Amino acid sequence: MTPVAPPAMLDVTCLRRVRPWGGAPVDIDIAGERIAAIRPAGTDPIGVREFDGRGLLALPGLVNAHAHVDKSWWGLPWQSYGGEGSTEGRIRHERAQRDALGIPSVERVASVLRELVRHGTTAVRTHVDVDLGLGLRGIDLVEEAAAAYDGALEVQIVAFPQDGVLRRPGVLDLLRAAAARDSVRWIGGLDPASIDRDPVGQIDALTALAEDTGVGVDIHLHDPAELGAFQIELLIDRAQRRGLGGRVNIAHGFAVAQLDPARRHDLLAAMGEAGLTMTTVAPPRLPQLPLGDLDAAGVGLGLGTDGIRDLWSPYGTGDTLGIAAQYARAGGLVRDDELRRVVQLVTSAAGWAVGRDTHDLVEGARADIVLLDAENPMDALVRQPERALVIAGGRALHVA
Repeated sequence: MTPVAPPAMLDVTCLRRVRPWGGAPVDIDIAGERIAAIRPAGTDPIGVREFDGRGLLALPGLVNAHAHVDKSWWGLPWQSYGGEGSTEGRIRHERAQRDALGIPSVERVASVLRELVRHGTTAVRTHVDVDLGLGLRGIDLVEEAAAAYDGALEVQIVAFPQDGVLRRPGVLDLLRAAAARDSVRWIGGLDPASIDRDPVGQIDALTALAEDTGVGVDIHLHDPAELGAFQIELLIDRAQRRGLGGRVNIAHGFAVAQLDPARRHDLLAAMGEAGLTMTTVAPPRLPQLPLGDLDAAGVGLGLGTDGIRDLWSPYGTGDTLGIAAQYARAGGLVRDDELRRVVQLVTSAAGWAVGRDTHDLVEGARADIVLLDAENPMDALVRQPERALVIAGGRALHVA
C-alpha cells in the first residue's frame, strides 16, 4: 500500500489582527495545541511562526458531525449515477460497484480529508462501513489516512453497519470488535424497521452493546412520520434504561420534521430529557429539522456533509459551512440571530459531536481556528468565502 504523504503542517504561536466572531481586532497567542491568551491587537512586527490576520473574520474550526469519508470516488474519473434510488437500491449498487473502484482506499480517504480541511473542518465524526465483505478494513484505512495529520485533524469513527445489523449474522460481532478500537467512539445502525424489519431487536442489540463497551450509538433513521417516531421512542426508552444519556444520536431523523406540531413538541421534549442529539445533512428536497423547536427542547443539533462524490450521490464538496448555508436557506432562516445560530451549529455549538465541552475562541480551548474574508458570521454563511487559513490543534493545515 502506498503511504499517505503527510500534509504540510506548521506550528503557530500567534495570530495577529483577527476579529473573533466579527468583533474588534485581537491577537491570539497559541501554546502547543491550546489558545493561551487573547488580547487587543498590538503593533509588534510579525514574528516567526506568527500569522498576520489582516483583520479577517476568525471562527472556531468547523465540526463535521456526519460524514462518510470512506465511500468517496474523489480523485477518480467521473462516476455516473446508477442503480435504484431507494435506500436498499443504493446499498445494492454500492456493494456491486465499490470493489471495481477500489473503494474504500487510503488514497480516497486522504483526498476527502484534504477537502474537508481546505474548507475549514478541524474535527469530524465519520461513519465507516463495517460489513461481512469489508470486515474492519475500512476502519484500518481511515485510521491510516487520519494518522498523517498526527492528531491535528481530529477524526472520530462510527462503526457503521450499512448493510443491516440483524439480517446479516456476524455483524454484531464485528461491531463489538470495532468498539474495542480507540478511534471508534460510536457504533451505528440503519433504519431498524425498514432494513432489519425488527426495530426492537436492532435497537436493543445496539444499545446493549453500547452499554457493555462504553461507546455511543449514532443511528441513521430515514423512516418517516409515525414509523420513525416510534423508533425514536424506543431509543429514548433504551437510553434512559441503559444510562446512555448524551451517547445516543439520531442522524437524519426525517420523522421529526414530518410530525404535527403538538406531537413533535412532546417527542422532542422526551428526547431532550433523555439526552438524545440529532445530526442532519440538510437535504434540500425534504422539510428541515426545526432549529427553534430543537433548541427549546434542549436537543443538540449538528450538521455534516454526508457522503461526498460517492456511489450514493455525485454531489458534495467537503464544505461543512456550505451545508450550514443550505440548511438555513431551505429552512427559511433569514434574521441575523438565526443565521449566527446556524454558524454556531458547525462551530462553537458542535463540540459535543466530538466529545468537547468547549470548542470556541476562548483561552484554554483547543486552537482550532479558521480565518475568512467576511464582515461577520452571517456574511460568511451566505457568501462562503475561501478559507484563508485553517489552524487545527495549533498547527496550520491550510494556507490560501
